[in-house]
Amino acid sequence: MHGALRLVGWRLLTGLGVLWGAATLAFLVLHLTPGDQAQAIVGGENAAPTPEVIAQVTREYRLDEPWYVQYLLHLGRVVRGDLGTSYRLHTPVTQAIGEQAGATLELAAAAAVVALALSVVVALASAKRRRWVRGLASGSELVIASIPSFWLGILLLTVFSFGLRLFPATGSHGFQSLVLPALALALPIAGVLGHVLREALEEVLEEPFVISARTRGQGDMAVRLRHALRHALVPLITMTGYWVGALLGGAVITETLFTRQGIGRLLLGAVNAKDLPVVLGVVLLSAGIYVLVNLLVDLLYLVIDPRLRDAPAPAARTAVEGSA
Repeated sequence: MHGALRLVGWRLLTGLGVLWGAATLAFLVLHLTPGDQAQAIVGGENAAPTPEVIAQVTREYRLDEPWYVQYLLHLGRVVRGDLGTSYRLHTPVTQAIGEQAGATLELAAAAAVVALALSVVVALASAKRRRWVRGLASGSELVIASIPSFWLGILLLTVFSFGLRLFPATGSHGFQSLVLPALALALPIAGVLGHVLREALEEVLEEPFVISARTRGQGDMAVRLRHALRHALVPLITMTGYWVGALLGGAVITETLFTRQGIGRLLLGAVNAKDLPVVLGVVLLSAGIYVLVNLLVDLLYLVIDPRLRDAPAPAARTAVEGSA
């Protein structure tokens, strides 16, 4: 039990470091990119404010301060939970993110279900099968995982939207508008997860408890589902951070390509407009989700292997990853 508490404390401490690093990196990148932030606040490049208005905005937002002073001011507001107001939308950042979060969560959840289902089905069907079956599955996974999401999305649009006219090309309403974006986001992830799961299954299928189950007369698929799959899922749990990050990162491209509402498009518009509060808010949200997911994975490790409950905190996760 003490090991579990140490692990949680260690993860929370490192999580704070991740949040600080994410906020710092976003701040520095935006301040190093070309463009006048005061101009962005008053309406962007198409606006024509007077020099007096620019000077007033500069003083009000303290843009005339050195960059490190602005950085400390931003960190202070973040610590207080004040993400500020969007320069572009003129609404609180929390409201702007909240209005778009539902669409992104819907897309990410659908893509996660599709990716997990495809990887499990393909791995179960191809592990320890004939060489050509395994080769076909492995080659398909490699090709799919190598295709950029942008090109994969264009291919899906060309075939299923413009060609067969089965699904709409754009929009965020209804089940049909979710199918192609979810597939574009899920397929590359499924390719990686399927490869990892098949290798894990092939190792587990050689274990003595699997051979014992076969000698008791259980069928091949029953052995795979009831005994081997549960143990082979451990590497997928280890990779949870990877595919959660892939879902969040891929949402930017997918939502832009399919003209969907969501946090991805909100972030892209904020970066183009140098809307610093929105960028910091989205980056912190993504980092927070990543930290939370990894904390849950660490706790799940303790359920999988109770021996880790009394292990030193930094070594606990390493032990499970090594055994996986």
